[in-house]
Amino acid sequence: MTEYPAQPAAAAATINSPAGWYPDPWGLTPWRWWDGFAWTTHGGGELAKKPRLPNFLSVPVVLSFILIIPMVLVLTFLAPVAVLLGLVPLFIVMPVLLWIDRVEPEPRSSKVHAFLWGASVAGLLSIIVNSIVGLTLGETVAAVASAPIIEEITKGAGILWAVRRKEVDSVTDGVVYAGWVALGFAVIEDMTYFQAALADGILVQTFILRAFLTPFAHPLFTAWIGLAIGLAIARGKPLFPNALWGLPIAIATHASWNGSLALTQNTGQEWIVLVAIGLFFLLFVAAIVASVRIRRSEQKNFVEALPYLTHRYGVPASSMAHLHDWKSVLAARKALPKHERKKFDKVHAILGRAAVLHQRPGETDPVAEGVLYNQLLALQTET
Repeated sequence: MTEYPAQPAAAAATINSPAGWYPDPWGLTPWRWWDGFAWTTHGGGELAKKPRLPNFLSVPVVLSFILIIPMVLVLTFLAPVAVLLGLVPLFIVMPVLLWIDRVEPEPRSSKVHAFLWGASVAGLLSIIVNSIVGLTLGETVAAVASAPIIEEITKGAGILWAVRRKEVDSVTDGVVYAGWVALGFAVIEDMTYFQAALADGILVQTFILRAFLTPFAHPLFTAWIGLAIGLAIARGKPLFPNALWGLPIAIATHASWNGSLALTQNTGQEWIVLVAIGLFFLLFVAAIVASVRIRRSEQKNFVEALPYLTHRYGVPASSMAHLHDWKSVLAARKALPKHERKKFDKVHAILGRAAVLHQRPGETDPVAEGVLYNQLLALQTET
């Protein structure tokens, strides 16, 4: 049986320390992020100075928000209703993303960063490029050509940033991060669309179309990129060229949807967009079916791996012995007092990542495994 690395002295010294960057106890990088209860996989690289940003931020996000925040403030002043309506899809899509992420929950800070990336980096760059193309070549070209390309590339970059942070371990992870990035982008885009619709007197129609009929549009487009990236990582293959196929599919589906809207607007034939909505609904149903199948497979793998993982990671068998299926996992959590559910969720998340780690082909990464081990060890010291 593989020996786990002993908890370094530096790790023990920070068990009760606040979240922040500390000298890496493994000596692999100058700095490693301590999230308040355990070490994470986020190292500080070969930087001369320790990173100063929390995990839910990054340099691209901060720089982009310098310009995005004034834009949102101006929109709030000119058309507050557009800003409020732009938040509606957030409450429709977010529960679905949380449901998909239930088996191996991603860190909250990482999902917040993905959302902020979509709302800032992807949103800002797309607005700039699409505005330039719209002014020079026309709004139709911007909608059908430049928008699908620049928007999917910038949203895909948000997923790659999560890969860079070693946060994507499975197919579901890729889809989840794609969803959060796309949701952040959709919120900002909807605010601008609703402001323009308000000025044109078509706010109600635009709101119904974007917020209620197609709130999952951007997550469904970008999901292809996340799916390709997640599959490559799960199979232990390099992203390039194995994950490249997701981008052209995302661009093509996005362009097809925008093209149907542009064609309807230019010809006045409303049946075109109705057909597109029908096809979009079928795509949505197919995505849900695929998500359910992937989720059930991961649930089964997680429960089957529990006895092995609890033994390997030193988790008390009594606390996991009764978890024979996914329903029992949820029932066990529900039976706990509220103050104990947070710790249960942390253990569940760590074991979920461990299950995915051991399912990947090749030798198990000892560093990643050591981080998980120390996270569990830190949880055992909590009172």
